[in-house]
Amino acid sequence: MIENKNSVRRIFVEKKQPFAVKAKELYQEIHNYLDITGVTNVREFIRYDVENISDETYEKALGTVFSEPPMDILYEEELPSLPGAVTFAVEYLPGQFDQRADSAEQCLRLLNKDENPIIKTATVKAIE
Repeated sequence: MIENKNSVRRIFVEKKQPFAVKAKELYQEIHNYLDITGVTNVREFIRYDVENISDETYEKALGTVFSEPPMDILYEEELPSLPGAVTFAVEYLPGQFDQRADSAEQCLRLLNKDENPIIKTATVKAIE
């Protein structure tokens, strides 16, 4: 098996509808506080940019570190088709502490102590 530790892999994780609390809260805020009634749906994705890990560690981490299969939908490399949605991402600036990325890096080190993963995260919002 060829290991590609230097490539950057992009993962998007979305909560399944019953568990999408943050997306529901943003939808309510748009309707109630901003009085924008044309919005029909809000979706929220966590984006992980992962590099410096082996294929084996990556495969193990998909369903353990990055997502909880009973509660999450995982997309690799690209978001699902979102026709008519406005999408934008919010990410930490260089030098700001990203707790989600730090936690994921620590978990990946538990899976393979010989690797030094690098992870950056962002929150992607899709508003229809």
